[in-house]
Amino acid sequence: MPSDLVIVYHRQPYEEVEVDGKIEFRENKSPNGIVPTLKSFFGRFDKGAWVAWKNADDPSNPGFERVVEIEDQHGKYSVSRLPLTPEQVTSFYHVSSKEAFWPILHGFKERYNYDPVDWSTFREVNWAFAEAAAAEAAQGAVVWVHDYNLWLVPGYLRTLRPDVKISFFHHTPFPPADIFNVLPWRREILESLLACDVVGFHIPRYVNNFVSAARSLLEVDTQKREKVKDELNAQTSALSEQSVITEVAYDGRTVLLQASPVGVDVDYIETLAQSEETAKRVGEIREGLKDRQLILSVGRTDYTKGGIEQLESFERMLENRPDLRGKVQLMHVSVSANANMTAYQQIQEDLESIAGRINGRYGNFDWQPLLLISNPVPFTDLVAFYRAADVAWITPLADGMNLVCKEFCAARTDGDGVLVLSEFAGAAVELATAVPTNPFSHKSMDSAIEFALAMPEEDRRGRMKVNRAMVQKQDIRFWAEDQMRAFSTPKEKTASAAEPA
Repeated sequence: MPSDLVIVYHRQPYEEVEVDGKIEFRENKSPNGIVPTLKSFFGRFDKGAWVAWKNADDPSNPGFERVVEIEDQHGKYSVSRLPLTPEQVTSFYHVSSKEAFWPILHGFKERYNYDPVDWSTFREVNWAFAEAAAAEAAQGAVVWVHDYNLWLVPGYLRTLRPDVKISFFHHTPFPPADIFNVLPWRREILESLLACDVVGFHIPRYVNNFVSAARSLLEVDTQKREKVKDELNAQTSALSEQSVITEVAYDGRTVLLQASPVGVDVDYIETLAQSEETAKRVGEIREGLKDRQLILSVGRTDYTKGGIEQLESFERMLENRPDLRGKVQLMHVSVSANANMTAYQQIQEDLESIAGRINGRYGNFDWQPLLLISNPVPFTDLVAFYRAADVAWITPLADGMNLVCKEFCAARTDGDGVLVLSEFAGAAVELATAVPTNPFSHKSMDSAIEFALAMPEEDRRGRMKVNRAMVQKQDIRFWAEDQMRAFSTPKEKTASAAEPA
């Protein structure tokens, strides 16, 4: 049966576990991630499908199950698995996406690596995704494509199935034209995205950057511009915009543009935060701290996350503020998502080197100033640390959104705690009462963390109240509803725009 909603995302919507020689499909370990939210859309349609890749040593193996049927709490849906060889995955994902696209998207031109990119393989994989989506989609279906490693899918899909509604959501930043245009394939990528009915980004800055890049190469007309909503216009952020383009025309088509920040599952986090198990764990953490203030930082081992800059700031604070020695502890969680990539290995080594230097220089038998955690922390434990921390120190150099800072606010059902947040995280345009910091400035980094540690309780609670209200309002369900509204209108608008004058 053809599907009314087809979600195209590189990850499978479950985890495969072998039990007694048989493969079982289980819910993802993190019920707070984006995958459960995407699956929740299936309940709104008669039939849904998901397109993802699966590693396959031999894609021609007749025993490979290309389509599996799933039934879980979200309903019944099919999953089309594209068999990709390890070589294809390395080329398409680790090299093209992570070594070429990732640094450009985050503004790190000096880390861009063009030479090893195999563009033909990237095209080939994107074509396979488009073919699978076209095969699954019913007449007039919605096809929802996710993220930059599937940039070319909309263009291919528009050729294969001109009848479907195509929506694309960009989960990373989108850079200005002078940075994006470093990519040799810029025109092909932009033309593909402009084949969509809707293109979504987290915040207005990324929308305007996309239009800027498109207009630098293509005849794109701005149809509509609107004032940015107050909820996305915190003046403490370097990413704020006063107006945002919401509609453009290209090649006889109307494309809707959306600034729609992904949120977190506030209800789930609050339930965990208020559980007896969490309260017990918080008590254990606080007892171990011995009245010291806990600074918590959580992120991935990635040059965009500003981990090295943060540890250096912590070291400067201990050097310049002897009165804080023995009275604070930084728990820095930095988990590698791409352990097989040289760039990330070097960052991990640098983090370990700085951490060793700090602990060797300032630590003693009674106090270790810095805990560097490189292994994944179970989410239930993480919520307990959110509750126990005095300060969450989130300082990426560039970040499309950053959900850690929202998780921290959601977990603080006690109304206390201080969030120090980089101006260059997408979430900073929402969280106006976070303590802003510029991770490119030593003075800003150092003063922000000292200010947070010394903040009076009344000020802490006042700021947290405002931030929590915003996180609760613009949660993951808010984002879901925003996406559904966009799905309901674009095809009709496109059809009317294409009619001859």
